[in-house]
Amino acid sequence: MELFLDNDDQRSLSTQLYDQIREAITDGRLPPGGRLQPSRGVAQGLAIARSTVTDAYARLTAEGYVEGRRGGGSIVVGHASSPPDLSEAPTALAPTAQAAAVRRYGVGLESHPRYDLTAGRVETRLFPLADWRRCTNRALTRLARDFGYYGDPAGSIELRRTLTHWLARSRGIATTADQIVVTHGASHATDVMARVLLRPGDVAAVEEPGYPPITSLLRFLGIEVVGVPVDEHGLVVDALPAAARLVHVTPSHQYPLGVVLSRQRRIALLRWAARRGAAVIEDDYDSEFRYQNRPLEPLHRLDRDGVVIYVGTFSKMLSPALRVGFAVVPPGLVPAITAIRQAVDAGPPPVTTHTLRAFIEEGHLDRHLRRARKVYADRYRTVRAAVASLSDSGFTPLPSQAGLHMTLQTPDTPDDKELNVRSTRHGLQLSSLRRTYQHSPPQAGIVLGFGAIPTPDIPDAIELLASLYR
Repeated sequence: MELFLDNDDQRSLSTQLYDQIREAITDGRLPPGGRLQPSRGVAQGLAIARSTVTDAYARLTAEGYVEGRRGGGSIVVGHASSPPDLSEAPTALAPTAQAAAVRRYGVGLESHPRYDLTAGRVETRLFPLADWRRCTNRALTRLARDFGYYGDPAGSIELRRTLTHWLARSRGIATTADQIVVTHGASHATDVMARVLLRPGDVAAVEEPGYPPITSLLRFLGIEVVGVPVDEHGLVVDALPAAARLVHVTPSHQYPLGVVLSRQRRIALLRWAARRGAAVIEDDYDSEFRYQNRPLEPLHRLDRDGVVIYVGTFSKMLSPALRVGFAVVPPGLVPAITAIRQAVDAGPPPVTTHTLRAFIEEGHLDRHLRRARKVYADRYRTVRAAVASLSDSGFTPLPSQAGLHMTLQTPDTPDDKELNVRSTRHGLQLSSLRRTYQHSPPQAGIVLGFGAIPTPDIPDAIELLASLYR
């Protein structure tokens, strides 16, 4: 631990050292078994006599806080009676009203519940760790001479070139490397775009129900957020507010209802945005996993006016722990976006971007997706069959053709609080549909994630869910 001495302090130097070390032991910063720094090193670091340090150590030993061991130095044997309570620590600082209004989403979720039906989670055992490790090792070797540099704020040009080819064959999107910005995920991409395109007081439209963190993010930036209803054809374009300067949509697999934005609505949305000079953020967060119909063209492919910003993420394809996504942006926005990106966080980590480039180019991503599609398709069919077998459950599954979740309409009771108590008692973890409504009266339901639950456990988990409503 770092030690500090003040020559203007009325206490002796030895007492100052004693007090700091004793306090660190009693408040838990120096745990039992921890070793104090050698007295000679402390004396040299603080430019004081070694005897000053040994006097402090001797006092700590006499009072039972540490003990000396032959060849082992001074070892902490005392401990904190209770962890320090810092919740009431004095402060003259306070968050702004906008910051204080932001609430974390998904607080209290366990990492490994018995039955995990949480939306947005993926099967960690599918992650090709050995392939990723080999690509990382090569990236570290390659970057060894460049460790003193932050890298390009938009991400390495090599990865961006790789992404242009991957997008062309996987989603039919034609773009250039200069139009791609690598981000820390889809939400981060939305953050950067909103900072560049909107001013405080501007209006943004989001889907209702939708993904709550997007609403929180935009409101924090001082944006007026309006919820636009979603029906069986997707976002209701006719309900868009005329003043909206940005529209955030999930057209391939709407979160949370799972519907697909119809082609007619896609054309209508693009025409609406072009007339008003509004931006459309197309969040294509899990379209890689489709189980029934052929996918519709991305909005970006249909865009003839340069109003669409296509946002993708590797959180569902690979792992949310990687924190990697990207945005395809109109050329005119690139200078401002890269400048803002540099000011905010300097850019994505070069090691990660070089690893991902090699991972894609060597075919590991394609192989992983082929394997993952088979696993998730099996779980999708198993969930549908399990829900269909419960004729008396009161569950109504909403149509869903893609992604890693489907939504169930459920009875109004129990409410979310009571359901959480019941489900936690049985080791079942769920995502509530009610929580995705931010702008209108919430509807009862479950956003049923099947990405993280083993396929054999699904029937038991669905049966348990039904029993919680009986």
